[in-house]
Amino acid sequence: MSNRFHRVAAMAIAATLFVSPSLAAGQTIPSVPPTQGSVCPDNNPLAVLACAREQAKTFKAARTKDGKPDLSGYWGGTQIPHENLEAHPRAPDDNGGPSFGVGPADGSVPRQAWAEAQRALNRAKYIDQNAQCFQSGVPRHLYMGQYQFLQTSTRLVQLSEETNAFRNIVLDGRPHVGKDIVLWQGDSRGRWEGETLVVETRNQNGRAWLDQQGRFVTDAAVITERFTMFEQNSLLWEITINDPLVYTRPFSMASALRRNTRAGFEIWEESCYEGEANSDHLRNLGYRTYPGISSKEAQALKDAFERAAATRSSK
Repeated sequence: MSNRFHRVAAMAIAATLFVSPSLAAGQTIPSVPPTQGSVCPDNNPLAVLACAREQAKTFKAARTKDGKPDLSGYWGGTQIPHENLEAHPRAPDDNGGPSFGVGPADGSVPRQAWAEAQRALNRAKYIDQNAQCFQSGVPRHLYMGQYQFLQTSTRLVQLSEETNAFRNIVLDGRPHVGKDIVLWQGDSRGRWEGETLVVETRNQNGRAWLDQQGRFVTDAAVITERFTMFEQNSLLWEITINDPLVYTRPFSMASALRRNTRAGFEIWEESCYEGEANSDHLRNLGYRTYPGISSKEAQALKDAFERAAATRSSK
């Protein structure tokens, strides 16, 4: 049995001791800066979700040659969830911000007890994959900077300034690849529902964190995104994450992507390579590359954690 499974007992103890980060009395949560000139300027998740949904009822986007809403162009959004999906105060290396979550209503990420213990272990022992120039995975890919969307009748390709990262969203109706083929960015399939592009991503490799706090998904996760233009230069981006091995229920997040209309703008690649040597100082401190968690491993860790908890409660 691998060393990872021997850590289950330690994880169980950690879960009883670990307290999720919470706000101390008097701490304030910074708001997301507004977008001036927008019909929905407030970029805080709940506010932009409500406003954008209402505006989208009557807005008609420019069309492509095949009659679909044209999402092509340069886009960018908030990078707050890259640091922490949940509400958090400003820190020396973090601007702070509200929860990215919109369901559950309190903005929390509803992880299971074993998964919270694993998250704490991730944060304490492993290097965030972005620090080593690995891909961000879905949905983190789209809260990491600036993007270019290239759209045809059969593809939406999302190019990123980050580490050669791109997503290829297939729109031609073909099925997902086989479940044994796992990828950093997963396998994305899109379909149009009226004015909204609905994208389902499966087959991620389970090695990408959702944020720098170590929140994670397994290769069994299904990520559903909805892209809806609510004005010519603004997209509502809604995300639902469903991984029943890790979370107590599916949970949802929302954000606005804003079009960059600056003349001559282009994406400049932040170039590096997988296994980036600049993270050697972290390895020298004892941190290691995050190995990821498969659904099979997650089930074993969950079962062992619950057995350990049951043993403790019976004493």
